Amino acid sequence: MPVDQHSDPFEEQLSAALHEAGGAFDHPGSALAAAGQARGHRLRLRRRAAVAGGVAGLALVGVGGTLLAPWDGSPAPNPSSLAASGRASASAKPASADDVFRTLRKLLPKGRLTKTEARGTNEDLPPLALGVFDDGKGEGAVSVGLDRVRTDAPGKFDPVTAVMPCSDGGQTGFDSCRTDVLPDGSAVTVYQGYEYPDRREDTKAWGADLVTPAGHHVSVIEWNAAAEKGKPVTRPEPPLSTAQLRTLAAAPEWRRIVDAIPRERQKPSAAASASTRPAEMAGWVILRKLSLLLPDSLKRVSYGSQETGFGYMVVDDGKGRSLVQVNVQPGMSDVADELYGEGSETLKDGTRVAVHQGPGEKGGAGVVMWTVDTMRKDGLRVVVSAFNTADQNKAATRAEPALTIKQLRTIALSPRWRSAVD
Repeated sequence: MPVDQHSDPFEEQLSAALHEAGGAFDHPGSALAAAGQARGHRLRLRRRAAVAGGVAGLALVGVGGTLLAPWDGSPAPNPSSLAASGRASASAKPASADDVFRTLRKLLPKGRLTKTEARGTNEDLPPLALGVFDDGKGEGAVSVGLDRVRTDAPGKFDPVTAVMPCSDGGQTGFDSCRTDVLPDGSAVTVYQGYEYPDRREDTKAWGADLVTPAGHHVSVIEWNAAAEKGKPVTRPEPPLSTAQLRTLAAAPEWRRIVDAIPRERQKPSAAASASTRPAEMAGWVILRKLSLLLPDSLKRVSYGSQETGFGYMVVDDGKGRSLVQVNVQPGMSDVADELYGEGSETLKDGTRVAVHQGPGEKGGAGVVMWTVDTMRKDGLRVVVSAFNTADQNKAATRAEPALTIKQLRTIALSPRWRSAVD
């Protein structure tokens, strides 16, 4: 039975948080939406990942267990008010890939920087500078990605709510993480963690994530190896200290480059793109629906979501905490046969259902993952998973997930997922 939204303190807290963010549940344009956009590069679901990597590949894992997809070809968020006129800032000049890379070289401490990849402001993907930096103590990869987040949504825009959070429902696992507000009102999070949350390799990943009041988004990441993955560790720690990361992210040169990003490169609005692809469901809507569909016997402990397509809650039935996550993907009919093969079920209305029970995919000792993967006849895919831990990167805290396969199936097949609202 769905939870009574008026009697659950957690539901009231969730409702209040979304309301404060700019308009409660029936107003997707909010500071929370802006926050999702800022984090979208790390939290964006790869639509086809499951085809290549199975259920365990639904989302990529990055630093500290957050879902990671920086500058990977995903559409950029909607333009901020800075570009509301349909063009870049009148005083901003386009920046070439070489311009972006030269800026990174100029801002780094003394040492040698070798280019790996770069993009300018007039390309299909957001500006990027990626290279291998050697300060004489070993090579370390350094990446700077640039974009903007919306500031023109209803409700007051707050960079603090838009910057990458240090605490996200117990799912981060950073060695250290701190968010500060700079004198100009910008918010910056500086964190230290590992490329692999289970630390199966010694590759460290440190970074700084900055959002300005005008919507500039700067993401800096560095490693103590010559590449994010696939290269041996070359030094005990990445080359830049946390203070240097913060200074690099806050450099005004990056903001001038962001100002030059044309609107045409930005992701179109849902209304503009409705004729070419199904609209994706906002993360906060998924979160709301999940809360309403969970049994009322479960205590809601914490929650989180991304801009679109993904939301999760940590729940407790009195026997320990359990992570529950939902992925919602429209327009997946073209890969249905690849996703639902032998052992899957087809219901009378054409909905396809597959059930998976196996180990967790992120290395936590004893973690199991129970999943019900569904696809409606129109291609709407809803995948609901539950774990016997609150954090996949850490050891299991209970024998089984808090939800049974039957309960997961009920949630995944609920008609609520067909509605854009509750």
